[in-house]
Amino acid sequence: MSGGAAIVAGSAADIDGVMPVMDAAFDPGFGEAWTRGQCLGILSLPDVWLTLARREDAGICGFTLARRTFDEAELLLLAVDPPARGRGIGRALVERCARDAAQRGALKLMLEMRDGNPAVALYEKAGFAIVGRRKAYYRGQAGRLHDALTMRCALPDTVSGGRPAHLALPSNERSPYTGNTQGRAER
Repeated sequence: MSGGAAIVAGSAADIDGVMPVMDAAFDPGFGEAWTRGQCLGILSLPDVWLTLARREDAGICGFTLARRTFDEAELLLLAVDPPARGRGIGRALVERCARDAAQRGALKLMLEMRDGNPAVALYEKAGFAIVGRRKAYYRGQAGRLHDALTMRCALPDTVSGGRPAHLALPSNERSPYTGNTQGRAER
């Protein structure tokens, strides 16, 4: 339990509980929230998973939506209901997403987020580093454009026990999931 919520696997059957959190968590001025159809569409694909933060009353107060492609996973969405923020739920969801991605064979976890989104602090504390920027990627209200930040975190290699050199982290970047700079689990 984290912040009064259990972190559990979800499915397309949970979409009715996810959408109110989506609507509350994402400012409509930035156009970042997904629709019900978009969520259901991606959940029907292989190697896509939904993780929930479920309160004791069984209500959903947060979620992540992620996918894996080859040796990379992408955190597509993270949302925590505003009244539930500041209790460690977001951090617990990120940690569970990283663990699930590694167990599925991913060596790194990527995400993109709007520049200026205060969640960048959460991701940096979780070991993500900014590795790129997409100029004018998001279109908000009145056509205002916002850059996207690309962030990456190395994951432990739970499949082969090693990590290709091209996926090694820079010497100053440490993975919180492994405690070292190469992202490889200590053996």
